[in-house]
Amino acid sequence: MVSQLPKLMAYRQLLSGWLPFAASRTDHGVMVSSIVVQYTDLLRTSDYDLWIRLRELLRVQGLDPDRTIVVDLLQEGPDHEDGQVISEEGRIYRFTLYYDQAAENGARSARLDRWTDITDTWRRGSLATRTADAIAWMSSPESLT
Repeated sequence: MVSQLPKLMAYRQLLSGWLPFAASRTDHGVMVSSIVVQYTDLLRTSDYDLWIRLRELLRVQGLDPDRTIVVDLLQEGPDHEDGQVISEEGRIYRFTLYYDQAAENGARSARLDRWTDITDTWRRGSLATRTADAIAWMSSPESLT
């Protein structure tokens, strides 16, 4: 079995901000953070254990990963990441994803905690601008590719 350590290290660099992010403009003029575009693409297509497991966990919550937008997934501690997603129906959820980040296959046993519907309160959060842009991007054809 090939180690996923190099892939995990690259993913960590992506999350830490080591790799630059910028706003992306779609063909329809919608501005959206490249984090949203990249993370949504990773959710839908990545073969990294973390994203595979997150797809499974979102399905358990009743969300279709192919129609879900990832607003953020940020490492907040040695054992968890905080995330925010938007469902196809426009519901916005915040969650914590716990797993053993030091273990080579730790993400395979990740679990969701603090799954919270913040649809009515997201405008007061630190991700309000990115969330608003992601909502606008959801209606563009690019969000479904």
